[in-house]
Amino acid sequence: MKDTYIHDSLSGRKVLFEPIRDGKLSLYCCGPTVYSDPHIGNFRPVVVFDQLVRYFKAIGYETTYVSNYTDVDDKIINRAKELGISEAELSEGVIAEFARLVKEVGSQIPDITPRPTLMMGEIIDYVKRLVEKGYAYEADGDVYFRVRKVREYGALSGNTIEHLESGARIEPTSKKEDPLDFALWKKTEEGIKWDSPWGKGRPGWHTECCVMIDSIFRSQGGFIDIHGGGFDLKFPHHENERAQSFAQNGNGLAHYWMHNGFIDIRNEKMSKSLGNVVLMKDVVKKYGGKAFRLMVLSTHYRSPLSYSEEKMEEAKAKLDSLLSTAKKAEIAISLSDGEMPSADPSTSALLDRLSDDLDTPNALSLLYEEQKKVNQAIRLASRDLGGLVESYRKFASSLALLSLKGSTFALSSDDKNLFMSYNEAKQAKDYARSDALRAELMARGLL
Repeated sequence: MKDTYIHDSLSGRKVLFEPIRDGKLSLYCCGPTVYSDPHIGNFRPVVVFDQLVRYFKAIGYETTYVSNYTDVDDKIINRAKELGISEAELSEGVIAEFARLVKEVGSQIPDITPRPTLMMGEIIDYVKRLVEKGYAYEADGDVYFRVRKVREYGALSGNTIEHLESGARIEPTSKKEDPLDFALWKKTEEGIKWDSPWGKGRPGWHTECCVMIDSIFRSQGGFIDIHGGGFDLKFPHHENERAQSFAQNGNGLAHYWMHNGFIDIRNEKMSKSLGNVVLMKDVVKKYGGKAFRLMVLSTHYRSPLSYSEEKMEEAKAKLDSLLSTAKKAEIAISLSDGEMPSADPSTSALLDRLSDDLDTPNALSLLYEEQKKVNQAIRLASRDLGGLVESYRKFASSLALLSLKGSTFALSSDDKNLFMSYNEAKQAKDYARSDALRAELMARGLL
């Protein structure tokens, strides 16, 4: 296996990745809360962690990629009430749209996409065990986690109990023993709810992901290689997940933690209150999902990414150029009648760049170098074009920007004759005829 370095948020440094089980990768990425149309911020991790999984597969790992849909939440209940539909109906519609957009940006649907509503028995049992162990307590139908009982609390986010304590206070109506404690189970009379040992209610968000990891990866003690998500989830969500895992299984849930940076809008935070939320469906409709993917990959995943229409236009132009090069190369090979031998190219140089903390900007620069080689070979009618274009496609396919296989633009005999006439007219400097033939080739989508 290739040595791979990733930035571990827990240690705060770049480290050599060492799997829990040789040759196998277990990865969990927090997914969306499915109450409304997904926005572009939801899709940075969709692209980043898909690319990470693709990389590990390419170097020979057997991967298990899990990303959840949070389908029980106050936002879902409130939105369903506004629309006059059930929570399930709302969630199903948003999940279907999210999955469609995942494919549009060139990402693969994760191997497992769990939902809390389908794992309620496991969630209740998990909370019950925490109560039995003394790490949680019931208070009038609610269940809270005792943060101070976990010595490791705060290690991921860099917070300390003392720091958190200085800004915490218990509201007069609070049922908590301590202001730092967080809810594992919430008593409710409104919206979707389940029977439990503590009465009717629904789970806390921080518990849902813990239970899904614990249940899916039980054979390895509920401990996974990588837990990923957006930087905003580091605290309190991921910190609270780790605390529960220490209490339940004696481990910190994941060996490594990876967090992608925010997407803002022209260097301004994206929020509904500012009215600058950009929906993913609108971006896909206007620019295409692969252009968004290219824009995301052009910035290192840990860096902030400022979204703008200008950046999307630039990404779309670059993607169109990549597609155009592939198309021209295929046509040139088709016209050569087999005189350009193929090759079995290696992507080791590309993988070397991705092995350094998923350095996609550097990987893209290598792809653009391959593009230049192909364009030059087309101009020179080089016999090396066949091998070069296969290398080019393999690089672009590794980044999910082009398909690996060609022949999309294979020419018919009529197409070939038209090209032959066009080239003859150009050589004879018959500009009127060459212009007419060029227009016809363009109409057929061949130029």
